[in-house]
Amino acid sequence: MSTTVTEATFTREVLESDVPVLVDFWAPWCAPCRAVGPILETLAEEHGLKLVKVNYDDEPRLAERFDIQAIPNMILFRDGRPAAQVLGARPKPALAAAFGLMS
Repeated sequence: MSTTVTEATFTREVLESDVPVLVDFWAPWCAPCRAVGPILETLAEEHGLKLVKVNYDDEPRLAERFDIQAIPNMILFRDGRPAAQVLGARPKPALAAAFGLMS
């Protein structure tokens, strides 16, 4: 299950997390974002990741902070730092590979 984060909660929920965090920059009007959402939920569950969502429209400063210019855009944080980033909706195997989650 995902958690919605804002600029006010980002540090606590993402940067200070004890587990890797998959951050999904998305918007409700974005069809590819809605399509990739369930895939991200599955990946998070299967790999012990925390999944958080950042609404691109509601949090422009967070989007700017991470140079998010198009969505869907997902960043995997490990130990409070970006470890991998994927732009665009992709099938589950491609996302898993891009995030280094292949077992």
